[in-house]
Amino acid sequence: MKSLVAVYRRELLAYLTTPLAYVFVAVFLIAIGTFTFQVGAFFDQGRADLASFFAFHPWLFMVFLPAIAMRLWSDEARSGAIEILMTLPAPTWALVLGKFLAAWTIAAIALALTLPLWITVNFLGDPDNAAIFVGYFASLLMAGAYIAIGAAMSALTATQVVAFVLAVLVSFVLTALGLPLVLNFLKGAIGGATAEGLSALSILQHFDAAQRGVIELRSVYYFVSLIALSLAGAALAVDSRRGG
Repeated sequence: MKSLVAVYRRELLAYLTTPLAYVFVAVFLIAIGTFTFQVGAFFDQGRADLASFFAFHPWLFMVFLPAIAMRLWSDEARSGAIEILMTLPAPTWALVLGKFLAAWTIAAIALALTLPLWITVNFLGDPDNAAIFVGYFASLLMAGAYIAIGAAMSALTATQVVAFVLAVLVSFVLTALGLPLVLNFLKGAIGGATAEGLSALSILQHFDAAQRGVIELRSVYYFVSLIALSLAGAALAVDSRRGG
């Protein structure tokens, strides 16, 4: 546990002492504000809720979160610091989990900075605050899933750009599987049962229920499992380097 805390602190400090975290948070807030108020027409809907706010989270997370996760291992490999990291008396799981939690903390801070919007809708009307809380909770879990995917891709390559592209590609596939257009195409191509099975793997499908204020245990299990599988993949990739 001490190793985990030490890695977490090291990574979090690395984020906070470089412009990356601040640029990420600033650009994310600008992007989510633009999509919520301009594209989502927040004030034109005539109701006090955050539906137009949460609707864009999967698509923005799909791009922004791999950007902060791409450096987790690729940067270490590029700088040569990974050789020192591999010699530390710390288990692989502590290294992987500590780095992941640091990146997830930055994502959580970005989400927390959108809370004034929640306060705003309470001034404008009488929203379902329980539903909004569920939306934030699911959004945080979803953020963890995207970051874990990014961490796995970062562990596979020494190039940040490649790690970013791979993470966005995998994230896009897992997100787009939940779109009706994609589902209909898959039904025609591979059959209804198989298409429905693939659709059940979609991040979008599991987040949609949360947007309606419904927290489903299967969705929580899905996100936790996706995080665990992605981090396990990252650990295997790191172990192969350590073993080499």
